[in-house]
Amino acid sequence: MDLKEKLVSSFMAFEERVDVHSDLHDIRTNALKNFENKGFPTKKEEAWKYTSLNAILKNDFTVFPKQENAIEFNQVKKYFLHEIDTYKLVFIDGVFSSHLSSTTHDGIDVCLMSSALTKPKYKMVIDTYFNQIASKDDSLTSLNTAFAIEGAFINIPKKKVADKPIEIMYFSTGNEAALMVQPRNLVIVGENSHVQIIERHQSLNENPVLTNSVTEIFAQKRAIVDYYKIQNDNNEANLIDNTYVSQQQESHASVHTFSFGGNLTRNNLNFYHFGERLTSTLNGISILNDKQHVDHYTLVNHATPNCESFQDYKGIFSDRSTGVFNGKVLVEKEAQKTNAFQKSNNILLSDKATINAKPQLEIFADDVKCSHGCTVGQLDETAMFYMQSRGIPKKEAKALLMYAFSNAVIESIKIPELKQRITKIIAMKLGVNLGFDL
Repeated sequence: MDLKEKLVSSFMAFEERVDVHSDLHDIRTNALKNFENKGFPTKKEEAWKYTSLNAILKNDFTVFPKQENAIEFNQVKKYFLHEIDTYKLVFIDGVFSSHLSSTTHDGIDVCLMSSALTKPKYKMVIDTYFNQIASKDDSLTSLNTAFAIEGAFINIPKKKVADKPIEIMYFSTGNEAALMVQPRNLVIVGENSHVQIIERHQSLNENPVLTNSVTEIFAQKRAIVDYYKIQNDNNEANLIDNTYVSQQQESHASVHTFSFGGNLTRNNLNFYHFGERLTSTLNGISILNDKQHVDHYTLVNHATPNCESFQDYKGIFSDRSTGVFNGKVLVEKEAQKTNAFQKSNNILLSDKATINAKPQLEIFADDVKCSHGCTVGQLDETAMFYMQSRGIPKKEAKALLMYAFSNAVIESIKIPELKQRITKIIAMKLGVNLGFDL
């Protein structure tokens, strides 16, 4: 039985476990039908032209863990942003860990998706937001919707500022020979509110893991959302991350993606505009080696006037690693006075490393400022020679140039402690040992 058949056949048992009579029954059933009809994406689809899931899907994944696994804080402390106080939502093999988490209902909700989906007090919120911006057509998003039960639920009411960042941590213990998990996150940020969120998926050993994650983010009028994704997993970890962002008038939403580890990572990032004078920011840094593969697929749908979007993706690829950037900016006829900027800059450190880039603009308005660009090259030999002539060893000179190349994205991080953490991870990836264990 292949993975698709296993998932389809286990759906009925899953629904009975979570209540077949729930309000979500029709949503789940329709989503499963879409996945059953379409199956897993293949390279025959234009959006997946450079990314194949075939090798991953050969694993015999367990789709529901056989037991609840526990880990101690000292086993995973290094993965948290322990330099500052944060709210924490921690999941182990897809199951919430209360003793590692720090949740709240004090003015803001930082709690569980399972609670929001089942408790009557959240019914109005779920009816209003759940599965409203996520694609009904994408097969992997549909698969997640069909099995959605656990993940992070974050609700920031009007005129509230989250008093500290929120960390969402997904740990895989490796107690299963191969495990598939499907977390579902819902983030709602009310008018004039502000939140900072850090998300990380981390395997604790080398057993294969496939994570199919969906996050819906709703930024209401004048809301500010800063979302940071740290992807620095083991070589047998595979992540498909689907993030959907809905923005209202004068909101600011930014998603920063740091892709440093894992076997295969696919980031589907979609921004939709529903108000004027708003700003969308999409930044990313990919530093890959070995046979790692990272695919960034972005969409910014400008549907309203006087809005801005900025995309800045940096990639450094060595060995046999592969990068993909497929960025699309869609400016609809009504979206006059749009300012959209997109660029993808890449460095290849090996003759066998690959980057496939496809920046796209589709513009149906006539009063806009839009630009896109892509560069692929190697390190500047003149700059290398200059630095070496000033006494800087070749290895350090090379690392400094690559760090400078990434610096614009690093500087956009608004949490100082996170900026320091990302800087140290990058330094390690570039071969500069700062004695930081991550």
